[in-house]
Amino acid sequence: MQRKRALPALAALALVGGAAPVAALPDDPLAPLFAADQGDTRAAILVEDGKVIAKRYAPGYSDANRFISWSTAKTMTAMLVGELVSDGRLQLDAPAPIAEWHRPGDPRSGITLRQLLNMASGLKHTEVGKPIEASDTNQVLFASGTANMAARAIAQPLEARPGEKFEYSSLTTIILAEIVTRTLTDSRDPKTRATAYRDFAFERLYKPAGATGAFLEFDSAGTQIGGSVIHLTLDDFAAMGALLLDGKGQHGEQVIAPDWLAFMKTPSPTNPVYGGQTWLNRFAADGKGPAIASMNGHLGQYVLTFRGLGRDGKPHAYVLVRLGNTREDKLDVVEHAAGRIAAQLVPAN
Repeated sequence: MQRKRALPALAALALVGGAAPVAALPDDPLAPLFAADQGDTRAAILVEDGKVIAKRYAPGYSDANRFISWSTAKTMTAMLVGELVSDGRLQLDAPAPIAEWHRPGDPRSGITLRQLLNMASGLKHTEVGKPIEASDTNQVLFASGTANMAARAIAQPLEARPGEKFEYSSLTTIILAEIVTRTLTDSRDPKTRATAYRDFAFERLYKPAGATGAFLEFDSAGTQIGGSVIHLTLDDFAAMGALLLDGKGQHGEQVIAPDWLAFMKTPSPTNPVYGGQTWLNRFAADGKGPAIASMNGHLGQYVLTFRGLGRDGKPHAYVLVRLGNTREDKLDVVEHAAGRIAAQLVPAN
């Protein structure tokens, strides 16, 4: 159900020769995202070097609203994993610390943290199946697996050797959130587990980024639903995008370690447009244009981060956020609109 591909419409823009910097953006640069063909766009923001240069809501929405993350949460979960790696409490290439996989003869014992982050664990997870209601993600999030989501995700057998193939999976990110929780506390009490995770997330991520309106949801076992369900304001989404750009918080402090951020933005061995729980795209058809690192979510949640030439012709860093409720089969036009906005701010090839 989550948006599980890169943004081909953005890359396609380069087929017409790229874009030169413009002297000035339109009065309303976000207007293309609110056109009639965009479905239900609810909010959008464009930030340049930390300054909001355009912000717009659909009628009925405002700064008072939080919006659901859907799969943009995956990138945030990866950031928290990175904090524990930086602390020396987790190791990227060590077997994932899931006790259930480390019983004698269990082939899942070889799954590494890197493979989980790259969506290449080999676990038998079905993100979108037929019929749709039978998909693992739908069953765990909304039906038979809601009480203990991580247990359902962890219990799945292998369908491929770890590291062999890419398979996008919200359940994989729930396992990552569970690893964070188990690293923070040995308690099995749901409230204690949820509190430990929430406190750590705000101390190490949301407060430094300035995303203090974030609201995290947990299942009945106290596991954060890290693949899909975090609620944030529009400004909070922009703040998390700024963190994805260079790892720095609202006051310029380094929040995400540079080497972890580099890992998140490095193409994985099994998918060149996916890194560590982060989508990777390029404007140029030859793959040499400005890189876009993005958080993509179900129904058209996009947090695009990139560097380009601004209105003054000088290099700048950008965050472009689009939030809404648009059917998956209608999202190509949304991507084209986002691409047209971003293409005004990247250098010609």
